[in-house]
Amino acid sequence: METGSPKVILEMKGISKTFPGVQALNNVDLTVFEGEIHGLVGKNGAGKSTLMAILMGLHSMDSGELRIDGRLITNVTPRSALEAGIAYVPQQVRMMDSLTVAENILAGNLPVNRLGLVDWNAAFQDAEQRLRQLGLDLDVHQKVEGLGVVEQTMLAIAKALFSKARIIILDEPTAALARAEIERLFGFIRSLKKIGVAFIYISHHLEEVFEICDRVTVLRNGQRIGTYDVSSLDIPSLIRLMIGEELREYERQTTRQDDVVLEVRGLTRRGYYEDVTFRVHKGEVVGLSGLAGSGAAALGRALFGLERRGIGEVWVNGKPFTARDPREALDQGLAYLPQDRYRFGLVGIRPVRENITYTILHQLVNTLRFVSFVKERSLVQRYIEALGIVCASLEQRVNLLSGGNQQKVVFAKLAATRPAVLILHEPTQGIDVRAKLDIYHIVDELASQGIGILIISSEVRELLGVCDRILVMYKGRISAEFKVDDPQATPENILLAIEGGDAHDQKQMASVYP
Repeated sequence: METGSPKVILEMKGISKTFPGVQALNNVDLTVFEGEIHGLVGKNGAGKSTLMAILMGLHSMDSGELRIDGRLITNVTPRSALEAGIAYVPQQVRMMDSLTVAENILAGNLPVNRLGLVDWNAAFQDAEQRLRQLGLDLDVHQKVEGLGVVEQTMLAIAKALFSKARIIILDEPTAALARAEIERLFGFIRSLKKIGVAFIYISHHLEEVFEICDRVTVLRNGQRIGTYDVSSLDIPSLIRLMIGEELREYERQTTRQDDVVLEVRGLTRRGYYEDVTFRVHKGEVVGLSGLAGSGAAALGRALFGLERRGIGEVWVNGKPFTARDPREALDQGLAYLPQDRYRFGLVGIRPVRENITYTILHQLVNTLRFVSFVKERSLVQRYIEALGIVCASLEQRVNLLSGGNQQKVVFAKLAATRPAVLILHEPTQGIDVRAKLDIYHIVDELASQGIGILIISSEVRELLGVCDRILVMYKGRISAEFKVDDPQATPENILLAIEGGDAHDQKQMASVYP
């Protein structure tokens, strides 16, 4: 942002919004300058998404005013917001899966020839050029449904960046991106900032706020706490502003036992992973990290039966693991928390009660073979209290909960199956610092009950805080292993191994059978 007197491009004043039983926003102000990257932070439920929904015309405000370039905007609709130059990349990316990459990028603006028909050659060339400018190598002829989470996220960001928007809202844009992709995205954001494009950057990764933002506005319980120059804050002070108190540092005591609950021997699936061998002990928390395409994510999905597993042996609790689908995997003692909890972990329109128990209804039937609602409600209430799930009632729809509480519901559903092994894929993605601490304690509690836990994550510092060991996958193989109490287990060394550095020469590789 240039020095001097920056031009105000967006002004939201006195914004209030009430939903049934909830004061979502209370007299909130937000001012964004031209060419500014403006952070917007707060706990889940603080009001960030509601404020942005009002800006985009998805919700109407109860009171307040919205001005763009000093012009008062009334009765905002999604169309009028787009016409005013506002683009929004939501946390839950939703693309037109059955259409191609090019059609998604150019939707509503496909080039036509003299006959008024779509000029597909021009469309594909245009889409390729746009993606190339962002450094993305995607097949523009491919249907979006064939892309992974990383590619879909980048595609959604690309669509927003090339929409000629003057204000671009990025809601958790880096949640599924590797560090190299984050740096490429940040470089492009900075290049647009230089020509006057403004960004509202929403993220629970506070280190990114300090890396990319000029100013930051803090919301807490639907109120604006303040707007600050990023240079005047540090992460601890920003956390205090967000939660209103000091956040205790998480410390985990190992609960690892001698018994092995998960053993993988020589697992190979051509094109995904090769000769993967490792063990997870009872009560042990093991991290698994790697770049996108390293095989870590595919391994987790395959173990749960969501994809073909390939050749090799898997043992759970000393017995051959033969499951070929999720139902069999749960029956044989292995549960899995997916990366995309919205699509694969929850039924959003159904209540908390049903989401926690639908995998174990067969365990709750009475002598007449009907589900015992007394047993079901008792079990659900027990998990709500044990995991600290904040909800109005057992019957509240899950999609009305905050992100952190949605994640806790998924944990409750999995814990209810009483697994021997629990695989967690990015378990704290998209949730705030307080909810992350709650998740850490839940992982700790499950491990203390003897469950072996495998966490697949790109958050290296997080893995160092919660795990006993960290395995690194590179090009489909386990290339390095770190015991977290070893002096060599530093974020720098682990990131070096993730990027393909020679961990062997640095004595970072240990036996996979400790």
